[in-house]
Amino acid sequence: MDILSIAIIIFCIMELGNVLILYFMPDSRLGNGVAVFDSWNDVKEDKALNLFSHYIAYWVAGVKLIFIFLLIVVLLTGTEITRVWAVVAMILSIATYFWRLHPIIKELDKMGKITLKGYSKTLGLMIMGFLIMFLLSLIIYFIV
Repeated sequence: MDILSIAIIIFCIMELGNVLILYFMPDSRLGNGVAVFDSWNDVKEDKALNLFSHYIAYWVAGVKLIFIFLLIVVLLTGTEITRVWAVVAMILSIATYFWRLHPIIKELDKMGKITLKGYSKTLGLMIMGFLIMFLLSLIIYFIV
């Protein structure tokens, strides 16, 4: 098994945990549980907003599942070059977090709207960890 496959498997396992949390325990503060956002609890008083927020959480879980299943297909049927490009695609797609999502969660954290103070930094580091893992796997793949 090559280093790219190992990185893909690690990502899939970790993201599967996040999918399970989003689908079955969205009120959790574990993983990508959305209860870290104070607004998650605030909207429970309004049925329409509560339904909408659950819809968005489940949508995110569904998108994560699409990535996981496509990566599994790449692992099972893809060629070596397909795995390389899959890792490049993961690097680019994960990096988009810092373009739109990170500025928003940082602002919410600064406003005191995140229950675990400093969570934006923790999440940013975790996502940076995924980027580093995929970048290192790509570098190691080409060196070895």
